[in-house]
Amino acid sequence: MTTSNKRDYYDLLGVHKGASDEDIKRAFRKLAMEYHPDRNRREGAAEKFKEINEAYQVLSDSQKRSAYDRYGHAGVSGNGNARGFEGFENFGGFGDIFDAFFGGATRARPNAPRRGADLKYALTIELEDSAFGVEKEIRLERTEVCGDCNGSRSAAGSSPSMCGNCDGSGEVRRAHESVFGQFVQVVPCGVCRGEGQTITNPCAACRGAGRQQRPRTLEVAIPAGIEDSTQIRLRGEGEAGYNGGAPGDLYVLIRVRSHAMFQRQGNNILYTLPINMAQAALGAKVNVPTLTDNAELVIPAGTQTGAVFHLKSMGVPYMRSNRKGDQLVTVDVRTPKKLTEEQRLLFADLAKSFGDDTTGEGAENRGLFDKLKDALAGE
Repeated sequence: MTTSNKRDYYDLLGVHKGASDEDIKRAFRKLAMEYHPDRNRREGAAEKFKEINEAYQVLSDSQKRSAYDRYGHAGVSGNGNARGFEGFENFGGFGDIFDAFFGGATRARPNAPRRGADLKYALTIELEDSAFGVEKEIRLERTEVCGDCNGSRSAAGSSPSMCGNCDGSGEVRRAHESVFGQFVQVVPCGVCRGEGQTITNPCAACRGAGRQQRPRTLEVAIPAGIEDSTQIRLRGEGEAGYNGGAPGDLYVLIRVRSHAMFQRQGNNILYTLPINMAQAALGAKVNVPTLTDNAELVIPAGTQTGAVFHLKSMGVPYMRSNRKGDQLVTVDVRTPKKLTEEQRLLFADLAKSFGDDTTGEGAENRGLFDKLKDALAGE
């Protein structure tokens, strides 16, 4: 902005030419609070603040103001560069200035009760445990209230002393000079850390901390039907609180170990059943392992690889319900890699009897299948 285009400094601050230094300071303070870019995000606010600050830099200086009154902007050309809030170099920004001027927000006292931290614990269980529920014992270390001083931090028979630096208030005042005058900041006392008292005879067990690391054994009830990666929350079993505050919680992360035979899919159990070619062709009754015991499964004649059979209610219970999932049995028809001489001859006869029949479903093949079944069974 050229000198000729600049607004009159008195108009910018909203004061008359004969205004006192105090009037000018008061006007600038009000406008600065309104237009400082840390507080006012509207378009043009930063430029407006720059102009207001420039006007104040001139009118608050008696020599610059005299030159401006006589010669206008030309008399102070080059002397009115805005420098922000002079006298606030030690503050981090307008938020700090605003806090200093208006007293700032209310701070929580350091000796106020505070909740303890939460803890996490990973617990690995078996698939059967996740299906039917179990109680597990876990061991961990956590911070607890000192048993000797009960959290007071002082040795038996002694008590804290009032802090002489802050006279027990936990706060000290610091004065700052600025264009707005003198500001007083209230900050926590550096000697007692805002507590208003000091520990003169600390507890030997916790060394004046009021808390101790201790091993702890806990029982965790695992509900039936729980899934992998589920968290169980144990209220109040986390770290001890501060200054009488409530303890945190313990979150137990459940990990279910992979099973050698079964896989879980929702509340169903998946199992792959290997059978031989004769069982698949002729049908058979087989025992299938489940999570609890063995169950009998009828394999119908002509069963193909990939066929799925359901064992009703042999899966995982639904949480908070009497229902159970199923066990899904997938058939895997195995082709033998090694044959005895008898088996090889039977397969050769079977191949001749099939001829062009790719299914082998002819009635004349039944006897050969029975002989093959008996031969494979004795493998």
